[in-house]
Amino acid sequence: MNTRKRSPYTYAWKLIAGVLALVAMFVVSMSFGAADVSMKDVWLVLTSGRRSDTLTMLREIRYPREVAAILVGSALAVAGAIMQGLTRNPLADPGLLGLTAGANAALAFTLIMIPAAGYFGKVVACFVGAAVGSLLVLGIGAVKKGGLSPLKLVLAGSAVSALLYAVADGSGLLFKVSKDVTMWTAGGLIGTSWGQVQAIAPIVLIGVFVAIALSRQLTILSLNEEAAVGLGLRTAYVKVALNVLVILLAGSAVALVGNMAFIGLMVPHIVRFMFGTDYRSIVPMSAVWGAIFMLMADTLGRTINAPYETPVVAIIAMMGLPFFLLIVRKGVNG
Repeated sequence: MNTRKRSPYTYAWKLIAGVLALVAMFVVSMSFGAADVSMKDVWLVLTSGRRSDTLTMLREIRYPREVAAILVGSALAVAGAIMQGLTRNPLADPGLLGLTAGANAALAFTLIMIPAAGYFGKVVACFVGAAVGSLLVLGIGAVKKGGLSPLKLVLAGSAVSALLYAVADGSGLLFKVSKDVTMWTAGGLIGTSWGQVQAIAPIVLIGVFVAIALSRQLTILSLNEEAAVGLGLRTAYVKVALNVLVILLAGSAVALVGNMAFIGLMVPHIVRFMFGTDYRSIVPMSAVWGAIFMLMADTLGRTINAPYETPVVAIIAMMGLPFFLLIVRKGVNG
């Protein structure tokens, strides 16, 4: 395994470059869409309270949407990085291992059983569903001695995800709420409001910062669990904390945008290739580059067929599926 030493100065410059790239991508995302606007308008939205039709559109529609894209991209990328480190599985991703499907099913049941539930109630349901989905997948590993190989874990995740998606869709049709379920689970940022962003932002931000704080322990776990125990790491507590973080981050993302696979798979791999295998670099860089990737995908969705919108989940899937097949071809045990 590559154990490239992390230079603090090199890392600082790479982090600054990533943040600058994020700022640039945010400005591009704010500027382009079905209605293109000038850089001056973007600046006025960010720095002044002036009013006009264009500024109102930016402030109330596009601005919360792009902030949500940053939060979702960071949450899914960090969750994927944590999962890959914990399981030492290069195919680990919240969308592939049952978390998003579980959150999806819980959201459908909430719409059926508690139709008056507020947005925060739906968020809590997504957390519970993500936990159930992940426990179902990981529980399969307890059936046989030795647990699951990376490929078997993905196959188990695919089976559990298919089951949970079918349950959600079937329940929606049976109880005549399929339209509401579809609106939530379509995988997009259309109609994102400031209220939704404010409900999700604290969870994602706290989750990312705690993940960064635990990144050293994650690095040790990703190398060898026996060595981690030998170094005095309380592996059981660290694993529980990291799994809770994954559930919170993935559940928050699903509550905001629905199904969004492959971000948690692709971004950590790209970051690992650029910055090495130290999770003290991988976790914060995944947060930055996951946000950049999500902004780019959302911008493409709004511009490639303007004034019509291409679902961002389709754009991400078109990029993510070849990436997934490439990783499988290289060998998941390598």
